[in-house]
Amino acid sequence: MNNFKKIFPFLIPYKKYAYLNIFFNVLYALFGTLSFVSLMPMMDVLFGQSKKNYTVPSYKGIWELKDYISDSLSYYLTAITDLNGIGYTLSILVAGIITIFLLKNLSDYMAMFFITYLRNGILRDIRNAMYKKTLELPISFFSEKRKGDTISRIAADVNEVQNSFLSILELVVKEPLTIIFTIVTMFTISVKLTVFVFIFIPVSGYIISLIGKKLKKQSTKAQEEQGLFLSTIEETLGGLKVVKGYNSESYFNGIFQNSTNRFFSLSNTIGNRQNLASPMSEFMGIMVIAILLWYGGHMVLIEHSLKGAAFIAYMGLAYNILTPAKSISKASYSIKRGNAAAERILEILDQENTITSKIDAIDKNSFDSNITIKNINFKYEDEIVLKDFSLEVKKGHTVALVGQSGSGKSTIANLLTRFYDVNEGTITIDGVDIKDMDLQSLRGLMGLVTQDSILFNDTIKANIALGKQDATDEEIIEALKIANAYEFVKDLPLGIHTNIGDSGNKLSGGQKQRLSIARAVLKNPPIMILDEATSALDTESEKFVQVALENMMQNRTSIVIAHRLSTIQKADSIVVMQKGRIVEQGTHDELIALNGTYNKLVNLQSFE
Repeated sequence: MNNFKKIFPFLIPYKKYAYLNIFFNVLYALFGTLSFVSLMPMMDVLFGQSKKNYTVPSYKGIWELKDYISDSLSYYLTAITDLNGIGYTLSILVAGIITIFLLKNLSDYMAMFFITYLRNGILRDIRNAMYKKTLELPISFFSEKRKGDTISRIAADVNEVQNSFLSILELVVKEPLTIIFTIVTMFTISVKLTVFVFIFIPVSGYIISLIGKKLKKQSTKAQEEQGLFLSTIEETLGGLKVVKGYNSESYFNGIFQNSTNRFFSLSNTIGNRQNLASPMSEFMGIMVIAILLWYGGHMVLIEHSLKGAAFIAYMGLAYNILTPAKSISKASYSIKRGNAAAERILEILDQENTITSKIDAIDKNSFDSNITIKNINFKYEDEIVLKDFSLEVKKGHTVALVGQSGSGKSTIANLLTRFYDVNEGTITIDGVDIKDMDLQSLRGLMGLVTQDSILFNDTIKANIALGKQDATDEEIIEALKIANAYEFVKDLPLGIHTNIGDSGNKLSGGQKQRLSIARAVLKNPPIMILDEATSALDTESEKFVQVALENMMQNRTSIVIAHRLSTIQKADSIVVMQKGRIVEQGTHDELIALNGTYNKLVNLQSFE
């Protein structure tokens, strides 16, 4: 139960609903037992077995409470019958039975009514906590996990824990109290018959638990809302670099929480309607009932040790044990499944975030002189990627990183943005170690354009405004013009308010890339990181994108990771990398004159 103890804090905001649920469950157990007992005086009157009692009973202690209640009831029934007739007495008894059954079912509904808010509240809060943690955790955590697995934890596993909380409350309060009250009442009616029946009840309860079916009803609207926030989760995980790079965690967190709030409201409505209808599945324990009829009938007809009315009420009480016994068996199984689900949830919630801002982090909002990478070493798990790597990038300069795949080019971009931390060495901006800088202010200095154009299922305006969410339409259009993208955006049906589909699939590769560039332009950072921004494009699209990149890089410090060498010939410095080290460095003309690795790469691409 340790996992549930860790989940327990999510219950605290809804403790009033838990208390109300427990209160009405106690009432339900009490009225559920009384509903069968109340049939006894009714049947005594019907069968003419009610005894006349003209003496006011006196209370003689707890051990004779049963006789006192029985004598008091017969006294008042005798007085009412003598005064108003047997028909009036029957009316009073029927009204009493209806009232008790009404109170029983009302208590059951109210208990389920309050637990619905508790369950759905816990569901919403755990999901929100997991999504927030997903945004905060470093990219390295998700590089080792499947996106679908994370989505499953946030969706299915959280659902399982939610249902398990309900099972625990049933297991602890409702069903045990129903069984206890029923057993005590059965013993007061007949100790002998109760001992006999307890040989068969557990077996019957186990059989019922095996074949009982749990009915589930689903709402179309709730399912659509669930699909929406699952889509948001998947897109967030797919575009985590952009979300983090543009400090948009709070924006996506807001979208997600709005969706889960709508799902919360829908779930409450659906749950309460289901509870009002009280759909139940029951299995008739015919063998137990048959044995009870045989043995109890023997006591009534042959031994005359039990009255007929008492036996009929006893039969109802015996059946009353089967349903909670079945529920306890189901709840026990549900708790086991919920415990496994809680373990998977806690793996994410308890995960330590290694890349965070220090308590006294420096809030740096400007870039003044240079970026210095000094003697850094880095490895992914056991794979060494960078070895004793050093580089200086001066303000206003464009530095290009080239080399074969696996040489460590993209790793430099990941380290500069602190998607990963170096193992050894330092990276400084204006002499300040990036580990000492506030994480959001660090990423606020940088614009990121990646090889894969990471776009979200939203409008063009929303996609571009990630880094500046208060941007006006005019600012967005200006950014689109600089990125050489307005020419196609203006022809779309709704212009910048056009939805571009899942991952921007309504657009071509070149169009998507130009929107990514426009997003970086609008953010207007002093440092631009281009991670193979044109490598996935065809020649025609590359020309449009290259013009956009050149427009964007004017008067900025740019670090360009390039696959196509034709795009970086104007760079102030070209760094040639091989197996995590710098093998050549200089301008395009200088490196060509060296007739070394860079010249071979240029000749190879020219040949292709």
